[in-house]
Amino acid sequence: MARESSRLTIRRVLAALATIGGRERKTFRSIASNNFFLITVIFLRQSGIFLYLIGAVVVLFPLSADPLRKIPPERLALWPLTRGERRKLRFLSPWINPLTWILAAFAAWAVKHSESWTAFVAAAVLFGVGFFVPHVSGEPRFLRWIPPIGGQLVRKNLREILLTLDFYLALVLSIAGLTYRLLMPQLPDEAVMVMTLLIVLAMSSYAQCLFGLESVAGLTRYQLLPIPGWRVIAQKDAAFLLVIVVLTTPLSPLTGLAAGLAALTLGHAASVTERREQTRWRFSSGASFGHGFTQVIAMMGAGVTAYRISPLILIPCFAGCAGSAWWLGRKLRAPAEPD
Repeated sequence: MARESSRLTIRRVLAALATIGGRERKTFRSIASNNFFLITVIFLRQSGIFLYLIGAVVVLFPLSADPLRKIPPERLALWPLTRGERRKLRFLSPWINPLTWILAAFAAWAVKHSESWTAFVAAAVLFGVGFFVPHVSGEPRFLRWIPPIGGQLVRKNLREILLTLDFYLALVLSIAGLTYRLLMPQLPDEAVMVMTLLIVLAMSSYAQCLFGLESVAGLTRYQLLPIPGWRVIAQKDAAFLLVIVVLTTPLSPLTGLAAGLAALTLGHAASVTERREQTRWRFSSGASFGHGFTQVIAMMGAGVTAYRISPLILIPCFAGCAGSAWWLGRKLRAPAEPD
């Protein structure tokens, strides 16, 4: 009876962990409407294998997290499990994750194909890092170190951006661009421009859901602030553009700024009128393919013009972004300005 009770308890725990894992994996469906993955798959296809690998690495860390780390330690300590049962649970819980089975199959493949061992070791190391790093679900402490650049609202918006996988994908691309510049000082102009636009592309879907990480209380708070709606949007734009400029500094910040302004100009409408709820530590989901495609075309056009023709394109880009923020700020339900 004791053995049957023990097995039943472990099965229930594993079933609960499997349910939690399944729900979390569903949140990664936002990739299907993310500009970066849509555009690279449609236009680059096989040529974008390097970009797909970068995206896979960014996704691998949250997907490979230890299932038991998703349970609060104080709650785990209250479960009526013996030391032996906890050891069994520790051994069995990783196999709930489909990535564990994929890695095991990869290992079996590598045994027969010696040329695959390097890729297997790299995948195993990345999986191990993601497995043993503490599970991140909320806001990590290091975000509190961000100084109040441009005010507390800008600081808060910066912290929200750093809670999306879009930022870390753009960060990896920025580091890759910096590495290329250091190893190849005579990097072709076309490569500099393309790398810059890829960084902005990685962040462009976030420009369509600037209020996606806001809670209901946060949206209500905006209504109580004694500032017009366009200033609320401007604070979010400032945080977004600051991130874009920093990430594109190793390449072409003016190109990144022009592309970022264009992305915001067309992203304001979806951000304000739709307000799609987003999940922390996931990729941002765009409004629709048509909206995202139009945004990417405008973004690419502004970036290419700034790089190849003249940085004066920044003037109409600023004007368009400001006009869009002012117009849609009236629909934000912020306190009305006195007549």
